[in-house]
Amino acid sequence: MSPFFICSIAFSFTTLMQPAQIPSAEVIRLENERIALVKKISPPTVAVVSGGGSGVLISSDGYALTNFHVVGNGGPAIKCGLPDGKLYDGVIVGLDKMGDLALIKLIPPKPDFTFPFTVLGDSDQVLTGDWAVASGNPFLLASDYTPTVTFGLISGTHRYQYPERGMFEYTDCIQMDASINPGNSGGPLFNMKGELIGINGRGSFDKRGRVNSGVGYAISINQCKKFLGSLKAGLRIHHAGLGALVGTVDDSVVSRVLVNQVFPSDALRRGIQPEDQIINFAGRPITTVNQFKNILGTIPAGWKVPVGIRRVTEAGETKKLDLLVRLISGERNDAPAKAEPPPGRPGQPKPAAKPIPEVVKAIYEAKDNFANYYFNKNLRDKALVKLQSHIKLLGQNGAWQLKGHGNFQNNNLPSGWSLTVNPAQPANGDSLAIMDSVGLNIDGIDFQVEPLKTDLEPKALRDPVGSGGLLIAAFHLRQFLSFGAKGFPGEGCTHGGVEPYWPPQEAGQPFNQRKSMMAEVIKTTLGGVSCRWYIEPETGYLWSVEVSVDPEEDPCEIHFTNPQADGNGRLLPRDWVVIQGDKTFARLKVVDWKVNP
Repeated sequence: MSPFFICSIAFSFTTLMQPAQIPSAEVIRLENERIALVKKISPPTVAVVSGGGSGVLISSDGYALTNFHVVGNGGPAIKCGLPDGKLYDGVIVGLDKMGDLALIKLIPPKPDFTFPFTVLGDSDQVLTGDWAVASGNPFLLASDYTPTVTFGLISGTHRYQYPERGMFEYTDCIQMDASINPGNSGGPLFNMKGELIGINGRGSFDKRGRVNSGVGYAISINQCKKFLGSLKAGLRIHHAGLGALVGTVDDSVVSRVLVNQVFPSDALRRGIQPEDQIINFAGRPITTVNQFKNILGTIPAGWKVPVGIRRVTEAGETKKLDLLVRLISGERNDAPAKAEPPPGRPGQPKPAAKPIPEVVKAIYEAKDNFANYYFNKNLRDKALVKLQSHIKLLGQNGAWQLKGHGNFQNNNLPSGWSLTVNPAQPANGDSLAIMDSVGLNIDGIDFQVEPLKTDLEPKALRDPVGSGGLLIAAFHLRQFLSFGAKGFPGEGCTHGGVEPYWPPQEAGQPFNQRKSMMAEVIKTTLGGVSCRWYIEPETGYLWSVEVSVDPEEDPCEIHFTNPQADGNGRLLPRDWVVIQGDKTFARLKVVDWKVNP
């Protein structure tokens, strides 16, 4: 080997060993930015003392996100520590067992107290290779509740982690190498702006002694946003299912997702068939079952989503279908197992349950299928107050008389119509009691129904034909607007969370090119008929109602627009579009709307 070659190697090695020449001012600036970031993200990081995990505050009034597996198997009362060194009482608000997510609320120690909180980011903007910071309380190290902060790379996005023991399915999640360990569960994952991009929860710990392996997973904050409205309503969340089994078919060119089987569901009613290819779902392209499950798992049950279908007909022609499908629950509806009390020793009393602090009792109410019914009632009542602030019909218990004109069943010739909703009358002297009744006249043709009659014929529930039950819907509209929650006895009026509202489709406009609007949903049940009321969250305007006389059939949808004030200052919707399934039954203009006191 020549001396020149040896010298070249030595020179190259020496060059590689020399530190990069970064101006000291730049080093100091970057260091100061990191320190400032840690100062920003630490105050809202929660040490969930009761569950031995972590969380993060997302509002000044004390709402915080954490994992289900941190708080979901205990009682409603929890203890939480903040970096100010103080311990706070907290309460369970909403639970998502399958998604391993929970919403809790720290209770302010005094009325004017505000909590530090973080800003929610956009996890769809997160890229592999981005820097990220995890914050939490691993191994319960910090007795003063100051969080441990770790720093690392985003290792992958849109990951899928199979459920553990039938729960804790992590879909569309973020993988990172920032160290997380037992105790980090439920804690925040931040981008370098200090925005919350995920909730840390799982790691690849198997066969590694439950110690960090550099492979951790966070629930994306965009998934959390979809469930947040339902969590705030005190619900136990269910994740969505399509109502069909699908499989991946690989050929030499590309993989495809084909429908194998369709169950009774909205997917079946919308016309999805075996052998259909799913080409897009909820606005994202689909080529594998893994992609499909990844997206499906980020959506609550009951939401409507656009589904794109490619179908090859028997004639060999390719046909594309654009559908809007309401998703079913993709989880088994098993009754929650009751915990067996410990047997104890003979002659010794069984350990008593821990008492719930009075401050927690004030904001907790137990009810089947709810995580905390107190928050559901509170949110429901606030939504109804906003609705009545401009409807102003509450307590107006008399008859309704509506008149107008419109087009029925695609008839271009306008028809006159009138609608009367008469309240029930008790027996008086020789007069017999009268039940609630609804009458509709369309161009001289009368329809009548007593909606609470126990032996109603199926046809009467659905009249007029093709509407899905417009008469029944009119009765429920009066109950809702004139009586509020009291119009649906037996706790038949609850808050259903927040979900997308899809206005009537314009001709030729594909669903995947339309924009939905997020609406508060109130659910009511009376006389075996269930309704979903869609309300604009800020103003309280009533956008729509879906009235289901049979859960196996398409509901009667009424979409309301053009609110106009009457002589009493009531802002009432004057344009109604009545739809059942994929067909428009009527477009109605309300010219006169009288309400007797």
